[in-house]
Amino acid sequence: MNIVFVTNNQNKLSEIKNLVSSNYNILSLKDIDFHNDIEETENTLEGNAMLKAKCIHSRFGLDCFADDTGLEIDVLDCKPGVYSARYAGPQCNAKDNIEKVLSELKNFENRNAKFITVIALILNGKQIFFKGECKGYITKIPRGQDGFGYDPIFQPLTSKLTFAEMNQSEKGKISHRGIAVKKLIDYLNKQNN
Repeated sequence: MNIVFVTNNQNKLSEIKNLVSSNYNILSLKDIDFHNDIEETENTLEGNAMLKAKCIHSRFGLDCFADDTGLEIDVLDCKPGVYSARYAGPQCNAKDNIEKVLSELKNFENRNAKFITVIALILNGKQIFFKGECKGYITKIPRGQDGFGYDPIFQPLTSKLTFAEMNQSEKGKISHRGIAVKKLIDYLNKQNN
């Protein structure tokens, strides 16, 4: 079964392909010759995920899914949240975002946080959401070389490692995206039986 994952983020694409069985051929935007950025203009993870899925579905008529992920930090009133990817400004990178978070947390003992991923699927014209959540806390310094985004400063409650200290398989078993993708795959499997 062919299904498009609506992302230009090669790290996310690799992570998803690692989680999905060979029953599904995950196509990238590059595979369908779509090279534009889809601007995330909604103020919820659900809204942004569905906006991206609808953009590709309406243009190509293909079954597809898109995700949006947010890091919510308790003492920052759940920020950066839906603005996680551009928290330090429109042209920022992951390092800038990490530095901003660490700076804002420097006077706080409470470093509790959670990652949330929402996947919006459009399959046979039907729209469905899947949600994954991983609780943890923000470390005082970045640790690890793997992963992407905030992975070097996020340590799940169930591990002594940050996401950036785990390999893809370890991370996929417990991460917010891994949980959401498992729900997506369970749903797709039921549709194919």
